Amino acid sequence: MDPDKPSSSLLSQEETARPFAQAGARPDPAFQFEPFPGNPGIGTVVEALLKKPGSLLHELSGPRRNGILLRLLVITTFCALIYGLVVGSLSGGTQLWAAPVKITLGLFFSVLICLPSLYIFLCLSGADLRFGQVCGTLLGLVSLMALLLIGFAPVAWIFSQSTHSVVLMGALHLIFWIIALWFGARLLWGLLAYCKSPDSGQVKVWVILFVLVSLQMTTVLRPLVGTADTLLPTEKKFFLAHWISVMEQSGR
Repeated sequence: MDPDKPSSSLLSQEETARPFAQAGARPDPAFQFEPFPGNPGIGTVVEALLKKPGSLLHELSGPRRNGILLRLLVITTFCALIYGLVVGSLSGGTQLWAAPVKITLGLFFSVLICLPSLYIFLCLSGADLRFGQVCGTLLGLVSLMALLLIGFAPVAWIFSQSTHSVVLMGALHLIFWIIALWFGARLLWGLLAYCKSPDSGQVKVWVILFVLVSLQMTTVLRPLVGTADTLLPTEKKFFLAHWISVMEQSGR
């Protein structure tokens, strides 16, 4: 062996780490862009979301992308419905089915609304990506968010059985959602690393946009936490105005 020539294992590690250096992030062992072994099922995709997101991003650029997208869709729908059931347990009654349906639809509507801007921002950052890859990555982001919310569900449930405060439970769900988005957004920086594109700030702008759209969607589909006279609102409101209104009513 030539002592001046790096071994294949060292070279592989360097090639894996180099895109993260170019994307402005630390090398992450979870983002090793390797294919799934065998035929991936839902369990394999869940494990990849939590442990090996790099493998998921690799598969989303390959011939098995459609199957992966279908599994991500199933994971997101199932987890969002379960967490919505926990949200609806605060009030019971109609909210036991309305909250899960609204949360699931709201999540997918937010994805559809923000998908075009994500593709444009990634292109502006210099990423050489196909639209299908961006779709898959965004679906993976919300799938990971939904999985994390399922992890928070027992905590949310015990609080929902201990209080009738809509403000307290709304704030708790918001905290859990922000934490889930924090970890889910990691897939976007992984995608930049995969295509060896630097992060020039466009992705951060898009994350802020996604936050605003998602928060407004919770107001468009209100009530999610608590009850109201109608299943859907009859007047238009900005989400901050809605929050202030709810807190004022709670303080009376």
